Amino acid sequence: MTALIGIDLGTTKTTAIAVDVDSGAILHRAAVASEGRRDAPAGRSEWDSTRLIECAIDCLRELAGQLGPRVSEVAAIGVTGQQHGCVVVDAQKQPLTPFINWQDQRGNETSGSGSSTWVDLARERVGSDAIRRTGCRMNSGFLATTLFWMRENGCLPSGGRASFLADLFVGELTNTAPVSEPTMAGSAGVFDVTSRSWDDDAMAALGLSSELFPEIREVSSPVGQLTEAIAGQTGLRAGIPVSAAIGDHQASFLGSVADRSTTVLLNIGTGAQVAVFTDGFDFAPPIELRPFPVSGNLLSNVGLTGGWSFQIVENLVRQIGRDVFGVEADAPLYDRLTELASQADDNCGGATCIPTFTGTRSDPSQRGSFAGLSPQNLTPANLFRSVLDGMATNYRTAWDQIVAVIGSRQTQLAGAGNGLRENAVLAESVTSAFGLTPHVTQHREEAAFGAALTGAVAAGVFESLDQAGQLVRYE
Repeated sequence: MTALIGIDLGTTKTTAIAVDVDSGAILHRAAVASEGRRDAPAGRSEWDSTRLIECAIDCLRELAGQLGPRVSEVAAIGVTGQQHGCVVVDAQKQPLTPFINWQDQRGNETSGSGSSTWVDLARERVGSDAIRRTGCRMNSGFLATTLFWMRENGCLPSGGRASFLADLFVGELTNTAPVSEPTMAGSAGVFDVTSRSWDDDAMAALGLSSELFPEIREVSSPVGQLTEAIAGQTGLRAGIPVSAAIGDHQASFLGSVADRSTTVLLNIGTGAQVAVFTDGFDFAPPIELRPFPVSGNLLSNVGLTGGWSFQIVENLVRQIGRDVFGVEADAPLYDRLTELASQADDNCGGATCIPTFTGTRSDPSQRGSFAGLSPQNLTPANLFRSVLDGMATNYRTAWDQIVAVIGSRQTQLAGAGNGLRENAVLAESVTSAFGLTPHVTQHREEAAFGAALTGAVAAGVFESLDQAGQLVRYE
């Protein structure tokens, strides 16, 4: 019997799973709340990377305890985590800066050069053609943006090296210098997706030395093996191969898609993403080209309307109850709103919604709207359903934009995230918009599952990611 471990590091929680190689079933699951947020000025998101890694090790220890005698069967460890964050460490992997994660907004603050933001200034420095090499535009919270801000503000430590949190964790597990796999490095904003290496021109334009960036390492071979010290802390056996950390977006794709040649992935959480695998390099904004593990890329339309849009409506209903009727809801209202949405008129009686209430990634100033309202269709049921239908339309538009690039349409729809699982009406809206029924996996930990698969390939348990993908099973 053989088992795999996949671990997904986050600043909300860290989740680890053990996967049975024969059945694809999740044997055990552990989750530990993340700690280590630091006090910081408004708009900043800073964390203690040492404490976050300690929480991740606690999570592995809990999982090992659940495995009991089967802990000896673990053949590989794969790691994933949030992209875009940054911590600068010294040669001993000790942090010289806080971990500044993707939510940090210092890049959107006005730069010292005038009215433009630091992101605007960084984009100007790298040039308008850089996106063709990097696959995405720099944004606040990206590793390169944060390093550029540090340099321009005189607080970039000398002699340090930048690292993603998950890369630093892998270095801790294996006692090796942090390295970065292309799916993670691709989120920095200065990674050449064609050569799968750092973009020297972009780094030089930002005044950032190449020595500041970690070595690139493909996931096809392990970074190292679990050390005796970590084995002693966790209860896992020493010597387990550990692969380079992969980006959580790509990990969710791997953990959700059994056949990447025929499938489009729709991932709905707080936000949403639509992604399709490609062997090519063509893309057109707002689509991003993101490296896929080992080879190929994802065409990803990200920053789409997700559960946050429905939460905004739920907050409005709560406020109406409180401010108009003097009633404070003592439980979440999502189930009731969904029930009402299921009773809406056909096509919501003509009522429509564009649920971009907090803008889009490409246009943060964009706002949502309701339209086509009349005395006949202005009902709670129609309003709630129009929000869900609007979300589904947003996803279909995102898919159509990808199809326009590659010239073909996928025949299968895989669903990830709790949005489709928890909201049957949204799933119905998505089915109508796509003309395909979404298939959700038997497991809910898509990113951790995908990480386990890459760990298995690195360790030689499977010959390829396509072979490992056979473990993905749908409900």
